[in-house]
Amino acid sequence: MSKHTFQTEVNQLLDLMIHSLYSHREIFLRELISNASDALDKLKFLTVSDDAYKSIAFEPKIEVRFDDADRKWLEISDNGIGMNDQDLVEHLGTIAKSGTKNFVSQLSGDHKRDSNLIGQFGVGFYSAFMVSDTITVISRKATDENAWQWESDGKGEYAITPAQRESFGTTIRLQLKDEGKEYANRWTLESTIKKYSNHIPFPIFLDYEATEYDDKGKESGKSRKNEQIGSATALWKRPKSAIKPEEYQEFYKTISHDSGETLATIHTQAEGTLEYTTLFFIPSKAPLDLFRMDYQSGVKLYVKRVFITDDEKELLPTYLRFVRGVIDSEDLPLNVSREILQQNKILANIKSASVKKILSEIKKLSEDSEKYSTFWQEFGRCVKEGLYQDWANREDLLELVRFKSTEGDQLTSLAEYKTRMKADQKAIYFLAGQNESLLRNSPLIEAYKTQGFEVLLLDDEIDELVISQINDYKETPLKAINKSGAADDFAKSLSDDEIKASEPIVNKIKKALGEVVKNVKLSARLNTSPACVVLDENDPSLQMQQMFKMMGQNNLPEIKPILELNPAHAIIQKIGAIEDEALIADASFLLFEQSQLLAGMTLKDPSAFGQRLSRILERAI
Repeated sequence: MSKHTFQTEVNQLLDLMIHSLYSHREIFLRELISNASDALDKLKFLTVSDDAYKSIAFEPKIEVRFDDADRKWLEISDNGIGMNDQDLVEHLGTIAKSGTKNFVSQLSGDHKRDSNLIGQFGVGFYSAFMVSDTITVISRKATDENAWQWESDGKGEYAITPAQRESFGTTIRLQLKDEGKEYANRWTLESTIKKYSNHIPFPIFLDYEATEYDDKGKESGKSRKNEQIGSATALWKRPKSAIKPEEYQEFYKTISHDSGETLATIHTQAEGTLEYTTLFFIPSKAPLDLFRMDYQSGVKLYVKRVFITDDEKELLPTYLRFVRGVIDSEDLPLNVSREILQQNKILANIKSASVKKILSEIKKLSEDSEKYSTFWQEFGRCVKEGLYQDWANREDLLELVRFKSTEGDQLTSLAEYKTRMKADQKAIYFLAGQNESLLRNSPLIEAYKTQGFEVLLLDDEIDELVISQINDYKETPLKAINKSGAADDFAKSLSDDEIKASEPIVNKIKKALGEVVKNVKLSARLNTSPACVVLDENDPSLQMQQMFKMMGQNNLPEIKPILELNPAHAIIQKIGAIEDEALIADASFLLFEQSQLLAGMTLKDPSAFGQRLSRILERAI
């Protein structure tokens, strides 16, 4: 016997499980049957693809047994791939995925009551401790002669010992505690399995002792029954008309380990040049690893109902990584390798058609504002990623993106924006930054509001990269209002007299600021603010500069902003009347730094800003 201590994260997980992290204890049965199905899937694949396994007779079966005597127990057995002693340590004593470790370490507060979380990381096995005092696992790996036993009471340790098992596969025995004894019952088990696992593509048998009755209805004895329950048909291969909505939902919950409902179900059965079936689900809640580099693919690949992989991220574009489901091809070879998958024309065609189908369904979803609001909150950023990843579907994606706007608090589409454009409006205007409040109160927006022009407010850090991929929308250009040329769109312009009268003021401020700015110029776009900073038409925005730095490009030349002045503002007029050069410098720098702060920029020297502000206040008070 070898004794082991659970990894720290497993101990945390067990504590959460035993204290009812899952909202319904019965889910443990779904998790264990799902694991058995996965083990059968893996063996099925090896028997057709690996010479070492081809001699094995694959006769898949999952058996559920129970004992309803005083010491009640429940067993789930399969004749799948099985595990050796190393596998038992790796799969049942350790959480290998770094994302899962991070997730478990952060679980606290309300998260403890969220039943959507644990199963997403493939550790649903531990849910069995909610109904068990002790769990015993006896497993023998296919092609191995030796069997092994894993046993634990879930209190920090587990033991592994040599065992006996007639054939390969795995048996899990649960010694039921008082709260779980209801599962040592034929009717409870049968109804629970049919509810949660009817779509499993392998036969599930329930073994039980039945009472026999004679012709007069009197009990005549006992007999052992072994009845198949469940259809043992892959759900995605059944006709859509024969599948109930609740069956789709239970299948989704099994493959995703998410107990939430879906926003959409997309079931396609294609025949013709290519024959394949796809079944995709759009969740209502984002998986926890959505924005991790090591995210888990949500799509399983089958060939002729033989499971191939659930770890291939090329089955759908990365921006659709939130989609869960199945692809089953009749045309791919069973021994297809990962390298072949990435270059296979058949799979490329299935992928292309699938993307169009999914985007079409999301478009339908957008017609329901409430549902689409939920979708956008969870997956909007992924859709934006698609605009710079998927040029082929750019037009469809443009219809799906949503932005904040000066028009109100609701998100808007580009199509909706266009319907509100003024007759003399030349472009779709936008302002990018990282703070919505600063954007809404930016001096740059003043003139646009006066003209009645709507401005899109892009406060997501990815927006700048996305918008750079959208030069126009249905022949209407998109224009950043924090670029120097944007003011040219206004009919309003400064008169020659205004320009001439303000020229000395511009020169004073330009001289005071020196090399800090690219230029100082008069502006026709400001109404109530004294100044604003903008960038040259050809210079990257502040957000793009920050993105370059995050990518390690720290040797970029310094981008200097342009300071635009409102010649009619009292502050500008007063600076023009000052003769004290030191005061002109302080006033000019404060004007410039205030404009930088309003634009969301970081001051290079906050200390100097504070000293200048103190000197100005001292003179003013």
